[in-house]
Amino acid sequence: MKPKAPQLLPSELRMVAWEVTRSCNLACAHCRASSERGPYPGELDTEACLRLLDGIAAVGKPVIILTGGEPLLRQDVFAIAAYGDRLGLRMVMATNGTLVTAGTVQKMIAAGIRRVSVSIDGPGASTHDALRRVPGAFAGAVAGIETLKRGGMEFQVNTTVTRANFGRLAEIHALAVGIGAAAHHIFLLVPTGRGKEMAGEEISAEQYERTLEWFHERSRESMIQVKATCAPHYFRVERQRRAKEPAAADDRAKAGPARHPFSASTRGCLGGISFCFISHVGSVQPCGYLELEAGKVTERPFAEIWREARLFTALRDLGRYEGKCGRCEFVRVCGGCRARAYEATGDFLAEEPLCIYEPRGG
Repeated sequence: MKPKAPQLLPSELRMVAWEVTRSCNLACAHCRASSERGPYPGELDTEACLRLLDGIAAVGKPVIILTGGEPLLRQDVFAIAAYGDRLGLRMVMATNGTLVTAGTVQKMIAAGIRRVSVSIDGPGASTHDALRRVPGAFAGAVAGIETLKRGGMEFQVNTTVTRANFGRLAEIHALAVGIGAAAHHIFLLVPTGRGKEMAGEEISAEQYERTLEWFHERSRESMIQVKATCAPHYFRVERQRRAKEPAAADDRAKAGPARHPFSASTRGCLGGISFCFISHVGSVQPCGYLELEAGKVTERPFAEIWREARLFTALRDLGRYEGKCGRCEFVRVCGGCRARAYEATGDFLAEEPLCIYEPRGG
């Protein structure tokens, strides 16, 4: 069989998720890192962290998500954030919310952190705390959000979708709107790390499709920003719906630009293309769920890893994608979840296993 011609995607770095620490005060059932209190050996020290930010800034000006574990357990996290801010990087933080105090909010603002995401996985304590495995986690997250609001810090709500909360997404979204979130991002469970124990909690391909259809409706109606993450099919669904509703699309165009134009400026799976993940020991991966190392910042400059790593160059070549993804007309906007493909088959270029769409080719 004649090999397919390369179909290279541009590789502008737009976002980095950085696990500044693996230590965490919770023990979430779905955690990709299986995080616990720690400590974890080999964590980058302050000087190495600042050098890493210099290396990232040499490539571009991406959003830097300070995540974990729980980033507020790292004593120098605000010094790291402030340094990144001075370099012109947009610094944001992902937290479980339970450690947020009025003092930490003041430090966030002083350090130049622009937005904080807090995970809410149920409309109440029963669903959220069951996933987080710590009683009181929901109350702590909501209290943290109220503290962020009082302190004037913009925040968003993140939700990991599982069988347990699949039927309650409308309630969670209403909660996000009601508490004043700037955005609601849903994450489709990828069973890696401790999440492998939750493989049975992954929603079915049909439920996946219904979730994305529902979320597309929210993108048109919600008063806040909405975004589907680790759900690359969303961009296929969005384009299919747009093609079926040309009159509605024309009406929206006449009314002015869309409030939430995420789908126009991004695509499905971003791993190794415009996004990467950096672990607490400096391992650079396509994303936190695809645990394949492109290089280590303690051994090679970040810019060299981003531009030249064979893992990343493979992900940027759509001509190498296999199965349904390789022949799908939506591959440029979707691409399938590479982490889900790898967990299912051992091949990160294989077809996405939770997609019900049958490509027409072209």
